[in-house]
Amino acid sequence: MNMNDPMLMLAGVLAVITRTLHLPATTVATVGTGGNGGATRDQGAVSIEQVLWYAAAAISVAVVATIIWSQIRTTASTPVQAPSAP
Repeated sequence: MNMNDPMLMLAGVLAVITRTLHLPATTVATVGTGGNGGATRDQGAVSIEQVLWYAAAAISVAVVATIIWSQIRTTASTPVQAPSAP
């Protein structure tokens, strides 16, 4: 497994971001609700922390996409050598 593989990096970053974003929501939703997922309690407005987490996730995805795209362009600009007969 190549640790410089951009798809591996993307999958790892997305897994961490997804887990981080969903962890507080599931923790808060089950506190004081009898475990019914927060159905009886209004969570209120979006907090600044949630906005910052989503902004950080968007920026991270954009950075990873830029890195992957630059590697794709570099690979695509490399000339392909025609096979020579033995």
